[in-house]
Amino acid sequence: MTVVYEKSAGLTDAPLSYCPGCSHGIIHKLVAESVMELGVEGRTVGVAPVGCAVMAVDFFSFDMVQAPHGRAPAVATGIRRALPDAVVFSYQGDGDLAAIGTGEIIHAAARGENITVIFVNNAIYGMTGGQMAPTTMPGQVTQTSPYGRSVDSAGFPIRVCEMLSTLDGVAYAERVSSDCIQNIRRAKSAIKRAFELQLAGGGFSIVEVLSTCPTNWGLSPIDSMEWLRKNMIPYYPLGIYKDPAERRRKEA
Repeated sequence: MTVVYEKSAGLTDAPLSYCPGCSHGIIHKLVAESVMELGVEGRTVGVAPVGCAVMAVDFFSFDMVQAPHGRAPAVATGIRRALPDAVVFSYQGDGDLAAIGTGEIIHAAARGENITVIFVNNAIYGMTGGQMAPTTMPGQVTQTSPYGRSVDSAGFPIRVCEMLSTLDGVAYAERVSSDCIQNIRRAKSAIKRAFELQLAGGGFSIVEVLSTCPTNWGLSPIDSMEWLRKNMIPYYPLGIYKDPAERRRKEA
């Protein structure tokens, strides 16, 4: 029998422990495939902090390090500087990167650290019960915003790609989505490109992936994909927010 599809060797055989319909499994697959296709699995180190993202340490077959909550960019910076030949990425959720880790991500980006950040944005705190996150959208219902996020009391969500793209240290920033095959393919291209830029010494890169959280959204897996498509993508437009050509023009 001809094998037409198989699990990436960049993933372990551990059964996924994420909730049904969670996009983490899709994103893990894209990261693992990118690393294996580039042939750098032997020198790749991933950094996963507290939150649902921390479970990534069980599922990638290459080296993984757990970081304190929000500190993955600092840990990734240390690894990259200590091991100049390593390929280093952080894998972070929005409750981690855009809240307790805001200072870490901004300063790693401003310094132009040659690391890759995979930022999973599902607009809610997942592991800790579904509280309002920095990326929760206006009017979105969560455990701590039962009447919907009020911008009068909670302010506006943080658009991470737009914010980081203003920093000169950022070489590449792109927002993609995990809601359909077409967008998943685009997400794979963005993640692989971010790793390629790191290999070329291009500097700081971030790929933000819009993701689902069916459990805390209170939706079925299918309905959560539709909710992402109808609500998140209009508020968080997909596309490239910073590219290497722009950085080269500034440095010229």
